[in-house]
Amino acid sequence: SMPSEMLLKIFSYLDAVSLLSVGCVNKLFYDLANDNGIWLKIYSSCLQPKRTIWKMKSEQTEAVPLGCAALHDKKPGYWKKEYILKQTAAVKTRVMRLAKPLDPYTGLPCKNKVAMKLSGLSWIIVLKDKNGKEHVMEKANLSFKHTSVTILWYSTKWPCLDVVSTLKLFGVTPLLLDQNMPPNKNGPRRLSLIAEYHLANLTESSVAVGADGLVQLFSVNPGLLIGIWKEKNEIAFVMVSLHYHQLLERSILGSATVQYAPPPNKPVLDDIDPEYGLHDYSLHLEMHGRSCTYLRGTFRNLFCRKGDIANGYLRLTVVSLKDNRKHLPLIGTLGLSWETDVFKGNVK
Repeated sequence: SMPSEMLLKIFSYLDAVSLLSVGCVNKLFYDLANDNGIWLKIYSSCLQPKRTIWKMKSEQTEAVPLGCAALHDKKPGYWKKEYILKQTAAVKTRVMRLAKPLDPYTGLPCKNKVAMKLSGLSWIIVLKDKNGKEHVMEKANLSFKHTSVTILWYSTKWPCLDVVSTLKLFGVTPLLLDQNMPPNKNGPRRLSLIAEYHLANLTESSVAVGADGLVQLFSVNPGLLIGIWKEKNEIAFVMVSLHYHQLLERSILGSATVQYAPPPNKPVLDDIDPEYGLHDYSLHLEMHGRSCTYLRGTFRNLFCRKGDIANGYLRLTVVSLKDNRKHLPLIGTLGLSWETDVFKGNVK
C-alpha cells in the first residue's frame, strides 16, 4: 500500500547487492529496483566515468548533464546492466592477471589460491531427480595441492540414488564482489557450469575403483568420485579433483547452462630437425589422497617424433619400463580417505 515514490526513495539508500536482492521480492519491487536514476548514481560513484560519454542523439556534440539523456533515453535497467558488466569484467581481469605467473618448478600458475580468494570462488553440486526437482549441495571441504584442488561434499541427507538422474558441478562467484567484506551467500551469484554427469545407470557408466566395509567408490569421467552406501544404494559423498590448468576459466567464464570452451591450441611441427615432431614438453605428476601426497615429480625436455603424432594426440615417453633407475617404489598401503556427517573411512 505504500506509494511507489516512497519506495523509490527508500531504495535509493540501498547498495547494489541489496538493490538486486530486493528486486526479487515481487514485480513492483523489480520494476522500482531497475530505476535508472538510482543505478546511474551507483555507477557514477563507484566507476567514475567521464561525463563526455553521454552524448545527445542530435547533431550537438557537447556532453549533457547526468540527469538528462543518460536517464530518459535509456530503457529501465540499462545502468544496472552496465554497472554489473563493468564490475564483473574488472574482477575477471584482476583474477586472470593473478593466474598468469607460473611456478618455475611445475610450470603451473603459482597464485591460484590468491586468485580464487579474490574472486570469491566456490563450488556447488546440483542434483536433479527424475521428477525435475533440484537438490543443491553447497557445504564442501577444500584441500589444495601443488597441481589441483580437491573438493569433498558429504552429508547424510543426499537424495536416493535410484531417483537421481543428473549431477551438475558449478563454479560460483558473487555477482558483485566487495573486496572489504566476505562474499554474502544470500546475495546474487553467478554460476559457471564445469561438468554434467548422468547418474541414471551409475554402475554401468562408471568404473568401480575400490571399497571398504561401508562404501563402494565409483569413478565417473571427467574426474568425479562418488561414494555409495553398500546396503542402502544411497550417495554418501562426492569428491572431485580439479586441476589448476584451466580451473579458473572453467569456474568463472562459463554460463549456467553452457560449459566454458577453451580456445583451440594446435602445436606447429618443428621443421628444423626432421627427426623430431615436438620439443620441450614438461610433465608434472602428482599422486595424492585427499590429505596426503604419495609421490610428486617433474619431467622436463620431453619430445616426440613425427610418427608419434596422430588425431590431435602425441606420445611422450617419460620413464622407460626398461630403466629401473628412474622407477620410484611406493612402500605401504595407499588409501583415499572419506567422511560423512556420521562416519569416516579409508578406501585402500
